[in-house]
Amino acid sequence: MVKNQNNARFNMLEQQVRPSDVLNPRVLDALDKIDRKLFVEDYLIGLAYADTALPIGFGQVMLSPVTQGRMLQALDVKTDETVLEIGTGNGYFTALLAQLAQQVISVEILPELSAGAQQCLEKLNINNVTFAIGDASKSWALADRVDVIVITAAFVLVPEAYCHALKVGGRMLAVVGEATMMTAQLITRISEREWQTESVFETVIPPMVNAEPQTEFEF
Repeated sequence: MVKNQNNARFNMLEQQVRPSDVLNPRVLDALDKIDRKLFVEDYLIGLAYADTALPIGFGQVMLSPVTQGRMLQALDVKTDETVLEIGTGNGYFTALLAQLAQQVISVEILPELSAGAQQCLEKLNINNVTFAIGDASKSWALADRVDVIVITAAFVLVPEAYCHALKVGGRMLAVVGEATMMTAQLITRISEREWQTESVFETVIPPMVNAEPQTEFEF
């Protein structure tokens, strides 16, 4: 059984993630070090390394390894950077971010999911994550601007507040769109008043809880 799981984990990286052009060595190393099966229910362990979203309870899902790998590669998180993650979920993506960044602030609207994620990260001795509980569908108060923002659910329009929460030179990865038409966008703050947006890949993920269309922000 253990050998089969090790093979599945190897195949996840070599037959799914790498062929999807996720080639950043730090991202691949994080995906290799943090075992997905530790974050799924026992009945789903056989699917832990499959390239599919998996249910984590409360109507939420764990995104596929290819989607998560693409998101991390687009962000290119550095070892001295602080990351704001909107949507902790089961904590797996949080753990990957923690491998790449100096500090992670992770916000989750559902206390039960946040508690479960904290338990998983404690077992892995990951201690550079600050967990918070609340509704971050429109904004999240921060003591200071951050280097990176990653949003793990989709918006119809990106809230303006998150664009202003980036440091100059900072990046945000947000999936934007509705239903079957969504695009992962990398938004880079290039000056105090300028942002640059790049579409990096197409995907479909669940919408942000409580998010509603807002006035479009011009970059």
